[in-house]
Amino acid sequence: MRGGVVAMIRVLPPLLALTLAAGCSAPHPVPLGTAPPSTAGPGAGPEPPNAAVPSAAAPSRAAAPEVTGAVVREGAASPTAVHGGSRSWLGAGVVRLEGVLTSPTDIALRWTGRDPAAAGHVLEFATAPQGPYTILAFLPPGETAYTHPDLIPQTTFHYRLRPYYGRASAPVEVRLGDGPHPTPRPGWSQPRTIRTGPPGTLPTGSGRAAPAGLKATVKQADGVAFTWTDRTGDEEGFLLENRPAGRSDFRVVAALDPDVNAFGLITLPEERRAAYRVRAFRYGTPSNVVQLTTGGT
Repeated sequence: MRGGVVAMIRVLPPLLALTLAAGCSAPHPVPLGTAPPSTAGPGAGPEPPNAAVPSAAAPSRAAAPEVTGAVVREGAASPTAVHGGSRSWLGAGVVRLEGVLTSPTDIALRWTGRDPAAAGHVLEFATAPQGPYTILAFLPPGETAYTHPDLIPQTTFHYRLRPYYGRASAPVEVRLGDGPHPTPRPGWSQPRTIRTGPPGTLPTGSGRAAPAGLKATVKQADGVAFTWTDRTGDEEGFLLENRPAGRSDFRVVAALDPDVNAFGLITLPEERRAAYRVRAFRYGTPSNVVQLTTGGT
């Protein structure tokens, strides 16, 4: 297991996100919040069920991002040199990011262009040109706008958008009821690696690379434990996604380190009847970086 630390990807309050980006301590895991404030652009719709990295273009495993709370730190951009060939990743230069101040402390971001092979995009910000970058949200591929509100005055923000690729498992349906439930063992929700066979070796973008055997076990009135078989050898991590009853698309609810195949989620009320799936993923090439400085006092 490489680190075994979880980054919860529900929206961070802007001030908490800034605290994390500055390297200060914060509660762990990050408290759960609400869905990201965003505006879907033309063509928005349900996420493709299994967007994949080009099968011949999966690079050999690079150093995994350093994950601390909800902060993902990564040094260089994802490589374009690939394992077993010379093709670049799809997505290179496809997305163009733009931003504007809509008030002294509110920033609106929009982007154009999309790689149809991408499973979605991760929007990140930093307060220094070289980072570290903090995740604002994992966004479905049809979304083309995001508002970052109530920011600290007189501060420069740097934004970038990265596509991510990979195949998702078959979904499992979860219904959390009133119990009674046995008392779960301490640490049941911590991300970990359970070795039941040889490590996965498939490239993340190959046809059989989706995690297999996803299983959900109710642990308490608002908690469910997930296990799965990791079949990939070069993933940069795993994404746990859900689709609550009545919603048409899946959203990312947690990002996990490479090699993790067991994790427990404390659910929000609307997530207690939902479909869940897990995705092995890799990042693509980042967009251009947008730099904006807030006003105010």
